[in-house]
Amino acid sequence: MAERGLVKKEIMEETLKILNQLEREGVLSEYAIGGAMAAMFYAEPVSTFDLDVFMLLPEQRGILTLTPLYETLHAMGFKEHGECVMIEGVPVQFLPAYNALLEDALKQAIETQYESTPTRVMRAEHLIAICLQTGRTKDRERVRLLREEAAIDDDMLRSIVQKHGLEERWRQWNP
Repeated sequence: MAERGLVKKEIMEETLKILNQLEREGVLSEYAIGGAMAAMFYAEPVSTFDLDVFMLLPEQRGILTLTPLYETLHAMGFKEHGECVMIEGVPVQFLPAYNALLEDALKQAIETQYESTPTRVMRAEHLIAICLQTGRTKDRERVRLLREEAAIDDDMLRSIVQKHGLEERWRQWNP
C-alpha cells in the first residue's frame, strides 16, 4: 500500500508490469518514469504521493486522447483517484509528453530493471532540465539532490539546457 510516499517493492513491481502490458497492447506507445519516483533511481528517496508516468499516446484520427488508456484501465478493474489511477495500490499519474523537452526525455530514457521487471526511467540530466522548466521550489531541491548524488554527464546536461532554452534558469539556480 502507498502510504506517505512509501511504496512496497512488490506493489511497485506489479504496477510496472501493468504499465508494460499496456505498452505491449498498444494503449501506450512509449512510457518512462519521471518526477520524484524517477529521481529515486539516482538519489536518496524523497517523499512522493504518486508515480509520474510520461508517455506518448497513439493517435486516433489525428487527435491524442487518454480515453483508450482510461477505458482499458477501467476494464482491468483499476479506478481513478483524483488525478491518478490506482494500479495495484500505487497512485499513477499519466502525463502525455506535451513539449519537446519531455519528448526528448522519453526518447532518451534509460532501460533498467526494477527488481525483476523491465522499465524505463528518464535520465537524471532530463530530470534536472524538467525541474528547471517547471521551476517550483521542490524542483530546485530535486536539482540539488540530483547534482549531489547522481552521476551527471555535465556535457549532456549543458546540451539539454541549451537546446530547450533553459540557460537563464540554470544561471539563476547555479550561481
